Amino acid sequence: MGKTVVEKIMDAHLVDRLGEDMVVLRLDAVFCHEITTPLAIADLVARGKDRVFDPSRIKAVIDHVSPAKDSKTAMQGKTLRDWARRHGIQDFFDIGRNGICHALFPEKGFVRPGYTIIMGDSHTCTHGAFGAFAAGVGTTDLEVGILKGVCAFPRQKTIRIEVTGKLPEGVYAKDIVLSIIGELGVNGATNHVIEFCGPVIDALSMEARMTICNMAIEAGATCGICYPDETTLAYLWPFIRKEYPDRTHCLQDFQRWLPDADADYARVMVHDVSGLKPLVTFGFKPDQVQPAEQMQDVQVDQVYIGSCTNGRIEDLRIAADVLKGKRIQPKVRGIVSPATPSVFQQALKEGILEVFLDAGFCVTNPTCGACLGMSNGILAEGEVCASTTNRNFNGRMGKGGMVHLMSPATAAATALAGHIAPAERGGL
Repeated sequence: MGKTVVEKIMDAHLVDRLGEDMVVLRLDAVFCHEITTPLAIADLVARGKDRVFDPSRIKAVIDHVSPAKDSKTAMQGKTLRDWARRHGIQDFFDIGRNGICHALFPEKGFVRPGYTIIMGDSHTCTHGAFGAFAAGVGTTDLEVGILKGVCAFPRQKTIRIEVTGKLPEGVYAKDIVLSIIGELGVNGATNHVIEFCGPVIDALSMEARMTICNMAIEAGATCGICYPDETTLAYLWPFIRKEYPDRTHCLQDFQRWLPDADADYARVMVHDVSGLKPLVTFGFKPDQVQPAEQMQDVQVDQVYIGSCTNGRIEDLRIAADVLKGKRIQPKVRGIVSPATPSVFQQALKEGILEVFLDAGFCVTNPTCGACLGMSNGILAEGEVCASTTNRNFNGRMGKGGMVHLMSPATAAATALAGHIAPAERGGL
């Protein structure tokens, strides 16, 4: 019997077995940020085990509350900062160099096809876009990963989703993944890895693939995985060119992580997007989706464009195309947070930030604070936000607030209209 992608990765990283269905894997990287890692650090210190397995394989960033907003968040940043210095962690990104972890770490070339990665953050699954097995973990697993460079996982079953058809104009990666979550349900992929494949995925950019994999966790999946290919190679080539004689050898190496033709899947789905429309969530779960055109009676108070899902340069370009030369509704607060300093600089260079400012948006520094109601865009009770983020749980962006998830194009159109609206209605 052949193997799926994650089965190949797990077999290549196997250190030990804990019973029939539990395996211990060697980790290629441990990612850290200032919200979850200080808990692990404090416990390791208390246990007299303040060590790291390999400082070169640990990457850390302050990204959730940046700059700190109060004494508690200042102390979280200080704990991570002091720990990174104490252990010689060179890839630590402090204020001024920091960005949203799931955008910054790929941008720095820290991900490879076939890698195993953990982080104390549920959207670590984003890095599966590169053909890696990347999973969010709890504090105990994070501690072991930091200390020993290993992590225990259940054997993962795989759901293969082939995305077919022709993507309609004005429909984007966010709409694809929302439609998939709508079909699977929020628990439909629990304890599974999702392989995203097919001609539509093959044609997506790395940024769009990261958007797809980022939301795999919203269907309960441990990780979403795309097959490494020419697009992956082009993105990573500046970081790996010295590791291969040429691109052909690199691509051949990537192919060892492709699934076998006779791999065994728990479920196989074909998802045709030819008739897909811009989608929006309508409740407090990400599988509650319907076309934006059916929700135009929903007035919004705030529009947020950013996050590890949709804060990359491609996302800002899409939103700016909708906004260019127009002003958002006066009653709407528009906020845009470029995901990293590089994205911020590129948007500045291309005049994208000027488009947002002219349209009436507030431009913030790179941070994921608004997405989970920690900083830079918290909702008041009863307020409604059209957001490019990944979760719409009750109170996610602020107690008593309602979040509607959507693509950057739909969010921009909504800001212009003052109510939920697909992009084609944005200029009306």
